Amino acid sequence: MNDVIALNRAATGRPINELIAGRFSPYGWLDREVRDEDLAAVFEAARWAPSTYNEQPARYVVARKRDGAEFDRLLGCLVEGNQAWARHVPVLALGVAATTFSRNGKPYPHGRHDLGLASANLTLEAGTRGLSVHQMAGIVPDLARETYGIPEGFEAVTALAIGYADPASDNERDRAPRERRPLAESVFTGAWSKPAPFL
Repeated sequence: MNDVIALNRAATGRPINELIAGRFSPYGWLDREVRDEDLAAVFEAARWAPSTYNEQPARYVVARKRDGAEFDRLLGCLVEGNQAWARHVPVLALGVAATTFSRNGKPYPHGRHDLGLASANLTLEAGTRGLSVHQMAGIVPDLARETYGIPEGFEAVTALAIGYADPASDNERDRAPRERRPLAESVFTGAWSKPAPFL
């Protein structure tokens, strides 16, 4: 188990995969570049996510901190609060989802869901490589569209910070206990709010 997972492991109610239990969204990052092969692999994992009719709606725009001005362009598509900490991450990406089906041009209401599946795959693959991912809803979609020429039929939905979490981070949010609502308040059988019997 790496230092980051050991530091931030969730106190789960049932035993689950260590990559999931140890996954968290860091604010403190090591000043360390991500290797090409690792970066390619996390996006390969995203490519193999399930999607409606195998539509594969996920697209990513990526910039590395070492790219200077290109990184700053992508950073500028984040809301100010996210820019403050994300400027220190080695890799930023915008998560873009299709809003229409390529097969018939009809609305694709599950594009955001399927982008989420792709980004979850990306996050887990990152974890196998000692990387962390912090996903953000705090972006400026119209600015992202203008900056990158995102065409109609697609929308910028999220941003992702990818890199090595700093196990010595003094950011309070990195050390705060991780919490989730009890399963019985989320998983039902028979009627809304009736906890499933297997819980």
